[in-house]
Amino acid sequence: MTDETKNGEPRADRAAVSVVRPGDGETIALGTTRMRILEDGSHTEHRLAIAESVLAPHTQGPPQHRHARHDEGFYVLSGTVRFTVGAESHDAIAGTLVMVPPGTPHTFANTTDRPAVLLSTFTPDLYVQYFRDLRETLADGRPLTPQVNADAMSRYATEPASEGERRAANGSREEEL
Repeated sequence: MTDETKNGEPRADRAAVSVVRPGDGETIALGTTRMRILEDGSHTEHRLAIAESVLAPHTQGPPQHRHARHDEGFYVLSGTVRFTVGAESHDAIAGTLVMVPPGTPHTFANTTDRPAVLLSTFTPDLYVQYFRDLRETLADGRPLTPQVNADAMSRYATEPASEGERRAANGSREEEL
């Protein structure tokens, strides 16, 4: 039980309120995706991280993968994003929330002719460093091969989906959310 829950008052050692204004935050460019880290976990005792991502038209997302230790949430702010979860694809329009629990194979892409913007949550903040690692790989001039991506994922309790799950996903049905 924390000090806060024992007596109902905030702990004195809590960090100050974090305010991230438009244009602020850490920017990570990964190919045609631009990510802005709004909260990297440093103000939430690593319980939560939040990022805004802009997916250019016809942007393929990461390989289908599963996280062992964190939930990932996606709120579509604008555009349409195709989420592939296991063997099913969902076209999520603005205003749609997609929550992916640990162990669920998933990926996303912008298959349209217009940009799409997502607000993503990571609980806990474990996965933010993965994006930083990919940025460093690109900055070093190394390509993001499937093996490089899988190696980076493995450092953050994440693994690519199995071949069977990927095959099933390729023949999946689509629905609009």
